[in-house]
Amino acid sequence: MGLENLQDKSSLTPEPLKAYLVGFLHSGDEPFQAESLLAELAELCGTCGMVVLGSEVAKIRAIDPGTILGKGKLAEVLETAERLGADVVVTDDVLSPSQQRNWEKRTKLAVIDRQEVILDIFAARAQTREARLQVELAKATYDLPRLVRKWGHLNRQRGAAGGRGGRAQGEQQLELDSRQVRAKIQKLNDELAEVRKQRGVQRSARLVKPVPVIAIVGYTNAGKSSLLNRLTNAEVLVENKLFATLDPTVRRFALPGGQEVLLADTVGFVRKLPHLLIDAFKSTLEETKLSDYILEVLDASDPNLAEHHDTTQEVLAQIGVGPKPALMVFNKWDLLTDEEKAALRFKYPEALPISVKTGEGVSSLVNRVAQRVKALMPMRSYCFPHNAYTELAQLRKYCFIEHEEFQDDGVHVEARVPLNHLNRWDAFLAPVQKPPLP
Repeated sequence: MGLENLQDKSSLTPEPLKAYLVGFLHSGDEPFQAESLLAELAELCGTCGMVVLGSEVAKIRAIDPGTILGKGKLAEVLETAERLGADVVVTDDVLSPSQQRNWEKRTKLAVIDRQEVILDIFAARAQTREARLQVELAKATYDLPRLVRKWGHLNRQRGAAGGRGGRAQGEQQLELDSRQVRAKIQKLNDELAEVRKQRGVQRSARLVKPVPVIAIVGYTNAGKSSLLNRLTNAEVLVENKLFATLDPTVRRFALPGGQEVLLADTVGFVRKLPHLLIDAFKSTLEETKLSDYILEVLDASDPNLAEHHDTTQEVLAQIGVGPKPALMVFNKWDLLTDEEKAALRFKYPEALPISVKTGEGVSSLVNRVAQRVKALMPMRSYCFPHNAYTELAQLRKYCFIEHEEFQDDGVHVEARVPLNHLNRWDAFLAPVQKPPLP
């Protein structure tokens, strides 16, 4: 049941859904973590267009497999939501399909979880065909085991007219819907495979002349798109909302000295990001997986900076990003007090503070990246005999030529060579020129 199904279809301007939020404090959890997650859930719901009427953190001593909460506490939570006039109860923990149904059996309100809220935000924000297909696939996969919620009311309609074999009308409709959703999932997978093939061709074309790729990653709303815009005038949408950007944007950027790199803006991460979305967006996230260097942008003014950093590293590990050269960048440095700045410098001495808004530290960031990129593509000097046309053509294809000169003994070339091609032309390395003896 997507959020769009909860809106009043009879009104041209439907009222925003009113939500009551429920977080869970499991045994061993810190209360501030649960409160922080609940505050983030409220922000997610606001991004989704809902009005939050209230929230609470429910303590859990022992998990009830059917409902998570005990019967008494569940009744209390639902009664509070109804009394406040909520339309929907939103839980911070993911609810299984059976748990979701069990909650809804005990109330007239709809019940959804953080995962469904994020899915709906992604659905509203997807712009390109690939992003829309990815979100549709994730939503269809999410909805499939929850179809019984839609047709549960028909399951009680028994009788001779219930259908072939004595099955209820609801059971027949559920089976029909399940087939339709499975067919849709297969169709979406097929369409995505074609789109991903096209993306692979585009990526291969970019990599023919291997410009270093720098992926800008980090928690949602940390300022990744703003940084890309400031550096490249990319005009990527920037909003003070979670997941303002879903579609990856890749732009060329010339570092000091003329070295070009590709900057790739990526979808922001969030705590408890649904695995469905990670799976669906794997091809998009491959920009990060195939990158040479990573800029991790963090909101220095957010009190949950450490948790956001941990989440980013966890998601990178989930999508198979191995160890890569990386730089941690603290954005929004202008919003901190001197004491807060000193504390962060002490805890993260390698991080680079910047403010995309004011420009503070941006030139230092560019210079730092330029230094790191040089290390990614060392300079080599070669001398190719005049008959080594094939080898020289390959060098021109895969490397950056800094200088090329035809001489009697061959073609002398100075080039920046990607690490994966570093030993390829060792047979043509030019001898090191020794200084004359005094």
